[in-house]
Amino acid sequence: VHLVESGGGLVQAGASLRLSCAASERSFTSYAMGWFRQAPGKERDFVAAISWSGDVTYYADSVKDRFTISRDNAKKTLFLQMNSLKPEDTAVYYCGAAVSLKNHDEDVGYEDWGQGTQVTVSS
Repeated sequence: VHLVESGGGLVQAGASLRLSCAASERSFTSYAMGWFRQAPGKERDFVAAISWSGDVTYYADSVKDRFTISRDNAKKTLFLQMNSLKPEDTAVYYCGAAVSLKNHDEDVGYEDWGQGTQVTVSS
């Protein structure tokens, strides 16, 4: 599935951003989806994941209670609402599509990826 992220930008600490990940295929509704991020010089880390129906979600401890993952299957779009942003949230954010959530917190569990969108949080 072809994925395109958007919504990144430069914000101050404490601000909010909403990332979007648009899919071009109807098969989007068959996939579990996830968000990962990669800071300079670091590995790509799990942020959040959601089942195909949206009724099951997972979060990394570092973003729990600040970030919310959601999806609109009719619009074939995945979202990540990010509140109370911190400088350590600075990274390129990627959305991924997975056949299942079995390995939802590992990037090897995802079949397709978007190109990423940069999020920079200044202190």
